[in-house]
Amino acid sequence: MKNKASLLILLILPYFLIAQEIELELFASDFSSPLDIENAGDNRLFVVERGGLIKVVNSDGSINGTPFLDIDSKVLSGGERGLLGLAFHPQYQSNGIFFVNYINNSGNTVIAKYITSPPDSNTVSVSTEEILLTVNQPYSNHNGGDLAFGNDGYLYIGLGDGGSGGDPENRAQNLTTHLGKMLRIDVDTSPNGNNYSIPSDNPFPNTENPNALPEIWAYGLRNPWRFSFDSQTQDLWIADVGQSAIEEINMVPGGQAGLNYGWRCYEGSETYNNSGSCPNSSELTFPISEYTHTTSGNFKCSITGGFVHRGSQQPNFNGWYFFADYCSNEIGILQNTNGTWNMTFTEQYSGNGWTSFGEDINGELYIVGIDSGSIFKITDPNLNISESEFMELNIYPNPATNLFTIESRNPQTLIETVNIFSIQGKLIKTVTGNNTSNVQINTRNLSKGLYLTEIISTTGNKKTHKLIIK
Repeated sequence: MKNKASLLILLILPYFLIAQEIELELFASDFSSPLDIENAGDNRLFVVERGGLIKVVNSDGSINGTPFLDIDSKVLSGGERGLLGLAFHPQYQSNGIFFVNYINNSGNTVIAKYITSPPDSNTVSVSTEEILLTVNQPYSNHNGGDLAFGNDGYLYIGLGDGGSGGDPENRAQNLTTHLGKMLRIDVDTSPNGNNYSIPSDNPFPNTENPNALPEIWAYGLRNPWRFSFDSQTQDLWIADVGQSAIEEINMVPGGQAGLNYGWRCYEGSETYNNSGSCPNSSELTFPISEYTHTTSGNFKCSITGGFVHRGSQQPNFNGWYFFADYCSNEIGILQNTNGTWNMTFTEQYSGNGWTSFGEDINGELYIVGIDSGSIFKITDPNLNISESEFMELNIYPNPATNLFTIESRNPQTLIETVNIFSIQGKLIKTVTGNNTSNVQINTRNLSKGLYLTEIISTTGNKKTHKLIIK
């Protein structure tokens, strides 16, 4: 069952406020610590659970009982460790190849390949695993974990600086380690017995950096928890988690190689630690946008990168970059207006812990909540014409204290069932068998907070309203 919650977005500017609305539609729930969601070029979605499972979600939101992949025995899970990322090969529909990023039982990063046979199967054999790359992790945090294919057909891998705090060994600026880097490899050729090859236009090594690792595409990253390519422009978007003050969003054309994003010399656009080897600031690539941990008044601490919306179902969102903050439970939007980047935030959406975004085959966006174990689809409330037309309703009082009334202003429309959901999508209360145009509902047993009220008519039409209990 799907339900919706309207969220008000406020753009904080020095002299005025601009309000916009998005809506979250509960798509699937009851996952265990979900971290990622991907599509394989068909109508299915694949949800990655931190413990080592990948589950198939069908187009109606139902979840297959048997996991697509179960590598629980191979994965060290907890905190920032676990099965962290998934990427399907661009030709997955014909070759069945996909890749995962996980932390093994020794605490190190593993990039592994699997083959599904046939490609449209809903399960894959663990025995098909082929390990491409293992990266030693000195600490338990800042593992990065994302994977994505660029339009060039190469696999990009985001790795954090190896952990602790402040990058004590300055690994992000060290080109002899994979940590704190964006890697780029060719998974379609494997010469000399290797499991991958290095694209000829990778920037390292070169005469200036003869000892640099050849897999490195970009460096100077702290913890690029999620990155993506704009499906229309192929610009590369990297959300890099900050240290103690600033969360940053980087965007560059996908073909720009060898960029240095500045960590640990800089956190966002501010100096952090200039000791050691720090290049001149003119040699660095600074974020196109950033926010502090106190922006808009709600405590923030960890950015979750998303996607530029390119789906056709929500045309008002076209070109918007969606992201989130794990601590504040806010969803953010970055828009370019006449060459200026404007950042907006929703109200807090408590109890979710946003960990990832994903696209379906049509380019529509979804967001993942690790704490709620739920997947939501991001929609535009201004397009829900069919819902608003089927019946005109009054809900009062709202906010409610002990009871509230739902009244249909159309005498031909009778209310059959009312379902009340928590904001995380859990069914709290059902009142059915009404068959009337006026329903009163007792709320004395409901806790204070925000709820979703789903009203179903005798003809089966549905409409959802936000309800506040005070």
